[in-house]
Amino acid sequence: MILEIVILGMIAVFLGLRLYAVLGRRQGDSDEPLRRRLETTDPQATPRAMPSKLPEKAPIAPRTTSIAAEPTGFDTSAEAGIRAIINADRRFDVTLFLTGAKSAYGMVLDAFWRGDKDALAQLCERAVYDSFAVAIDARGAAGETVDARLIRVNDARIISAEFAAPLARIAVRFVADIATVTRNGDGTVVAGSLDDALESRDLWTFTRDLTSRDPDWQLDETDQG
Repeated sequence: MILEIVILGMIAVFLGLRLYAVLGRRQGDSDEPLRRRLETTDPQATPRAMPSKLPEKAPIAPRTTSIAAEPTGFDTSAEAGIRAIINADRRFDVTLFLTGAKSAYGMVLDAFWRGDKDALAQLCERAVYDSFAVAIDARGAAGETVDARLIRVNDARIISAEFAAPLARIAVRFVADIATVTRNGDGTVVAGSLDDALESRDLWTFTRDLTSRDPDWQLDETDQG
């Protein structure tokens, strides 16, 4: 009798342990005990909280990058004038200006060589236009024609800049290779050669009224550079 009671007690303990093992596991999970799941969770970890408020908008920095963007594009003596122009017109950019200046250089020369006064009138201030027009008329009166080519612009550099409200003035020195031939009325070459490009150095000054809606700069002065 005593032996039977002992055996029944052992069976009860075994069933109790099996029941605990089943209740101690999450239904549908693997056989990993819940306790082990909790113990492997980093007690120091904290959930990532959403910011209490949106970050404040960063202040807009002054447009000094327009100068730094092209460190070799201007002389040091022109820096103060460039900064004054930037302060008056936040859209002004040195690199973009020089790109446009080189394009204008080619367009003005091409219009002059072709004798296109209308194009020159759109690109130049009155005094510069008049000087080009006189040269074109003199060439025509002599019966001469010009065949010229801008081979390349080797350098375009701002030499000086100034702002006297509302007018901005920027002087650019161009160093370019140009091949040109002048022929008389009979077609005979009287000067130049298209096979031999010569280096040309020109100092051109561009101006713009910064209060104007017109974004274009005009050629205001020409000189040998």
